[in-house]
Amino acid sequence: MSQHGAATSATIARGTPAPGDTMLPYRVLDRIPQNRDTVTLLLEPVHQAAQRFRAGQFMMLYSFGIGEIAISISGSPAADDDILEHTVRAVGAVSKALHDTAVGGLIGVRGPFGTGWDPESASGRDLVIVGGGVGLAPLRSVVLAAITARDRYRRVVLITGARTPTDILFRGDQDHWAATGSVELLQTVDHPAPGWTGPVGFVTEPLSKLRLDPDRTTAFLCGPEPMMRFCAQTLLRKGLAATDIRVALERNMQCGTARCGHCQLGPLLLCRDGPVVDYATAQPLLSIREL
Repeated sequence: MSQHGAATSATIARGTPAPGDTMLPYRVLDRIPQNRDTVTLLLEPVHQAAQRFRAGQFMMLYSFGIGEIAISISGSPAADDDILEHTVRAVGAVSKALHDTAVGGLIGVRGPFGTGWDPESASGRDLVIVGGGVGLAPLRSVVLAAITARDRYRRVVLITGARTPTDILFRGDQDHWAATGSVELLQTVDHPAPGWTGPVGFVTEPLSKLRLDPDRTTAFLCGPEPMMRFCAQTLLRKGLAATDIRVALERNMQCGTARCGHCQLGPLLLCRDGPVVDYATAQPLLSIREL
């Protein structure tokens, strides 16, 4: 749970969680603006809570009268309440309607769906987490999971990139994580602004300079496909196995249950077989432009 929601998110007892494909009404508890077109919505169940989620899974969010889209969960899977956190960028009709939902407004929720980051399987290893732009939103859950169980891991390195300093997501969170020593934070932007003193460039630049132990490192990548591909290639050159690199793939998910086929990527149906897969699985698919 983010600090913004802590004061208003007392534990909600809702009985037995509903099946994952049941549409449940949730109320907007709070709206936390991230930048000019992105907001984090804190949602509380009206009657019944959804099933517990794993870091990296997504929900189907429904704006009543507009439509439904898949949105990753950006909150902590270890939170002791039923509040859901979703970070939504307004880029289309449905996402804009969700983004604009006022506090007290209702949103339909189905899920959780898909595979997770599974940070637990990397216990005893270094974690390298790389998020480009809004790709940091699905990764926030793995960062929070790692911080909650910080003694299970060695280094936790977080590399984040944004178009400009004002586009940085979770800026307060990132500053707090770095200040407390929970993570080693490396931030970069494509275009600097007055007052920016950090690096300028793509996330691949600090990643290429990072010294790591390839036999004891697990990497988590999320962002535009070219960014993930270049970051994965950088890590492969550093000696990481493709199976130790996890990426989140994105396609048009419309049902969440692998029935409609809109999210097909080669042999995968990403709402079922993804969105998180290892790079050994993703590499041949991402190298074919038509897919």
